[in-house]
Amino acid sequence: MSTAVKLIRFVLACWKLNMAGAMEYRMSFFLTAGMMVVNNVVWIFYWGVYFTKFPIVNGWELTDVMMMWAVGAGGFGISAVLFGNSYAMAGLIAGGQLDTYLIQPKPVLLHVLISRMSVSAIGDVIFGLMLYAVFGDHTVTGLLKFVFGLTLATVIFVFFNVIAQTLAFYVGNAEGIGQQVFIGFVTFSTYPTDIFRGLGRLVLFTVIPAGFISYLPIGLLREVHWTFLAGACGMAALLTVLGSLFFYRGLRRYSSGNMISMRS
Repeated sequence: MSTAVKLIRFVLACWKLNMAGAMEYRMSFFLTAGMMVVNNVVWIFYWGVYFTKFPIVNGWELTDVMMMWAVGAGGFGISAVLFGNSYAMAGLIAGGQLDTYLIQPKPVLLHVLISRMSVSAIGDVIFGLMLYAVFGDHTVTGLLKFVFGLTLATVIFVFFNVIAQTLAFYVGNAEGIGQQVFIGFVTFSTYPTDIFRGLGRLVLFTVIPAGFISYLPIGLLREVHWTFLAGACGMAALLTVLGSLFFYRGLRRYSSGNMISMRS
């Protein structure tokens, strides 16, 4: 129990330091986060215009699309704020910058993930919460389902990107691959799943499992579809296992950059 408590304290301390570093330049912090909110609002405006012409698209209503963005943007935002290096690991690996984490008595993957925070992603979290405040179910059950949906989305975002980023252990510099995978994943997670058919739909629930995020407004928030929910939980668990496995196996191939630095 004492080990678990120490680990939780370590994680909270890292998050606190990351936030303190981001808040050092407050004007830049607020502008960066604010611009991300504005950027997301533009997309929502286009969806609003579209649904004034077509109120229902393959069973999806405006509220469903808004909640899809709430879960997608919120899940991505939380993953990038709390586990920011899940989107930058390829550069650390290729540059031999993992040395700092290897010499400390902390779980290496966890330490790497929590050591960076994306300031702009705070805007995504705020945006997701704003959409829930406007379009979400504000009952206790609705809130619990929304929080659970955010948790699933966060886990899927983090470990899908861990898998993509750790390709750097095996193919060298994989920053370009990781960036393209990230863009594709985010794009597919912000479009209604039911507009895809056949092979495209299969890919969304297997190779690029963004469908487990984009379908949450229908399969969890509107009405609980237990088969879908079991699949989403299973995919989150599978990605967690595979991401951890890929990282630690790849770590055996890691070449030190002989860098000397210190972290708390």
